[in-house]
Amino acid sequence: MLNDTQVFPSLPAALTNQSLISHAGLNVLTAFLDATGFAALCEDRFSQFVPEQAIHRPGRIIGSLALMLAGGGEHVSDLDVLRNSPGLFGAVPSNATVSRFVARAPDQPEAFSHGFTTLSRRLRSRIWEAAGKRNPSVLATRLDPLTIDLDATLVTTHSDKEGSAGTYKGGYGFSPMIASIDYGKDNGTGEILAAMLRPGNKGANSAADHIRVLDDALSQLPDSMHDEHGNLDTKRILIRTDSAGASREFLRHLHSLGLQFSTSFALPVPNERFIHWINNKDHWELALDQHGNERHDAWVIDATKVIELKDYPQNTRLYLRAEPLHPGAKASLFDVDGHRVTAFLTNAPRYNVAFLDARHRARARCENRIKTLKNAGLGKLPFTAFEANQLWCDLAVLAVNLVSWI
Repeated sequence: MLNDTQVFPSLPAALTNQSLISHAGLNVLTAFLDATGFAALCEDRFSQFVPEQAIHRPGRIIGSLALMLAGGGEHVSDLDVLRNSPGLFGAVPSNATVSRFVARAPDQPEAFSHGFTTLSRRLRSRIWEAAGKRNPSVLATRLDPLTIDLDATLVTTHSDKEGSAGTYKGGYGFSPMIASIDYGKDNGTGEILAAMLRPGNKGANSAADHIRVLDDALSQLPDSMHDEHGNLDTKRILIRTDSAGASREFLRHLHSLGLQFSTSFALPVPNERFIHWINNKDHWELALDQHGNERHDAWVIDATKVIELKDYPQNTRLYLRAEPLHPGAKASLFDVDGHRVTAFLTNAPRYNVAFLDARHRARARCENRIKTLKNAGLGKLPFTAFEANQLWCDLAVLAVNLVSWI
């Protein structure tokens, strides 16, 4: 163990008449990273991946890579941006040092995964606690729970990598599944909990993969989301997905954990009586936009008693939403009156139809978090080995969260 627990030099920032330093604004992140005790946490969890006599310890290697990705880097060689300013960023590990570290980690994927999970939980616990009134776990209640979004995306690769495969869109690459926290529209975009790399031909509706990424995400929630016995307070957590997460197996798993859920739902083929009932808006109520204002061209309704749900968890309810077809949209069997009808399932303890609909539609914000994650490294997977690219995904998650936390 080293006595020095700092990863980067501690330098004040001041305006001068001297020449500019590239990416000097990253000094804010270096100070933030050091304040979390990052070096000691990394030494405790990743020392087995670095020789005992090595100059560059795990905290410096992982911290430098995360900082580089947060600054817009795409490959290990982009560490040159930090390396060219040693006075600001200290001694940055060479590309060869990073390559050796990355080569060792895939040899023990479970050990690295466990180390990253526990590191993330410890960092999140410290940072959320320091957030005071803005602590997401303090804001989370049974009626307004912490929202975790699950969604899959596609990452294109232009060379043959381990685990890459053809995608349903005709491309080639990977289909990672992302779990992220939504802070809400007034508190920023949110943060990433987990990014599970998968081959490109993996389906988005795999219940097993949803369960795996959910378990990984829940294990990274901070101490403040657990009770005095160390048990996760699942009543204050909402899992939100698109229709790929509406499988009975996954929803039953959520129910068994005591989690709330809100998931899009593919409606069954309607009969003539059902279509007539949808066209009659007398019993529907006006939908709300994301600011809480009523929309006069969109309606929502509780359809649980009209459409039978078989083998779904107890207290699962079905809600419908009707709104005008977008220009150029192709009408389905449901859209006979010029309106698009969509549905979602939930077991939430709230019954305000318009509120539940607006909260579910806010799931679209997770696309912005995934886009940011791709820009921070997920979009360019530089290694050949699958486990090495999973490590890169974890580094991208850390980079995004550093910016989000600060």
